Amino acid sequence: MRLTQYFLPLLRENPSEAQIVSHRLMLRAGMVRQSSAGIYSWLPLGLRVLNRVGQIVREEQDRAGAQEILMPTIQPAELWRESGRYDDYGKEMLRIRDRHERDMLYGPTNEEQITAIVRDAIRSYRDLPKNLYHIQWKFRDEVRPRFGVMRGREFLMKDNYSFDLDAAAAKHAYNKMFLAYLRTFARMGLKAIPMRADTGPIGGDLSHEFQILAETGESEVFCDRRWLDTDILAADVDYDSDLEPFFRHWTSLYAATDEMHKPENCPVPPEQLVSARGIEVGHIFYFGAKYSKPMGAVVTGPNGDEVPLEMGSYGIGVSRLVGALIEANHDDAGIIWPDSVAPFRLGLINLRPADAKCRAAADDLYAKLRRAGVEVLYDDRDDSPGAKFAAMDLIGLPDQLIIGPRGVAAGTIECKNRRSGARVDLSLDAALTRFTSA
Repeated sequence: MRLTQYFLPLLRENPSEAQIVSHRLMLRAGMVRQSSAGIYSWLPLGLRVLNRVGQIVREEQDRAGAQEILMPTIQPAELWRESGRYDDYGKEMLRIRDRHERDMLYGPTNEEQITAIVRDAIRSYRDLPKNLYHIQWKFRDEVRPRFGVMRGREFLMKDNYSFDLDAAAAKHAYNKMFLAYLRTFARMGLKAIPMRADTGPIGGDLSHEFQILAETGESEVFCDRRWLDTDILAADVDYDSDLEPFFRHWTSLYAATDEMHKPENCPVPPEQLVSARGIEVGHIFYFGAKYSKPMGAVVTGPNGDEVPLEMGSYGIGVSRLVGALIEANHDDAGIIWPDSVAPFRLGLINLRPADAKCRAAADDLYAKLRRAGVEVLYDDRDDSPGAKFAAMDLIGLPDQLIIGPRGVAAGTIECKNRRSGARVDLSLDAALTRFTSA
């Protein structure tokens, strides 16, 4: 994509309303614009990242055996009255009434909706297990929405729900999601540490939240230093095997939020304990028959008796993850995207568009990269080199290719890695090979 044609409204100064790094950089990099308090429009650059994050989430959900559906944003209040949560949820729920005076709501979560779907479709234990997910917009009317997409009122969320015959099968479903979540975040370049958590308004008696370490994190967390050396993706685990040993191994390493951490009872010696800031990026729950029993979601068991479904729910804030990724990957110049979620693989900078030789070399390389399937953002603007460098560092693409008159005369192009800052001069053919041979 040529930058002269791309909609990328960059800001030179930090917006006064932005309190944290990710909010400032998302506004400055032209990723989002606020529509109203806690509600954002996603512009082309931001939407590309959001879609890449969502795709990784989808791939790992599919790998774990979950099946994608799509439920509506607007739900009937009757379902929430069946579960008993309609009056208990609080003012965070946006309650509305349609033209026929029926009570409706903008869904903050989907336990009731999915339970009704499964209740009406599954009658026998032979139809189990099932695990259904969707990626859909949610709304929670926060009193003070802040921190951009990190704590907004409208947000994109992946939520999925497992349905099983008994507690043992439900725990296996829980372990599958535990593994899938570790893999999901690792693929985005994030070290997500599972920590035992309060179940909150979702309910249940087993829950873990996944925290990534970031200097600008929301809360203090503690973990065994060995967590920092783990490689989740190194192990190729079969989801149909017994995952309990895997679960026990990864929960045996100490990790706790500040609310759960008790220094006097901590099993990790002080020199082995890491204290850092953390950002929650995922939360999983097992809550048994909390919803299935009051909503009549039962199946005929092997002995002919009616059994309420055992359920779990699992959430990842997809839009929140974009902010969290920036909090964990930035410097004073701007964002530093991990390769897997970057909006474009490469930034191509033409330092002198008015120079015919520079323009011809840059246009030719751009065309060849595109034909090879490499996603490139080509800065062909008539602007100063300093402004181009600043813009490319701000939006944080993994690598930059820089073409100028001296390089063209020498038959070389400068390649800069955004994360390390390393620069190297390559021939045009070598630069093309480097980014098209993978």
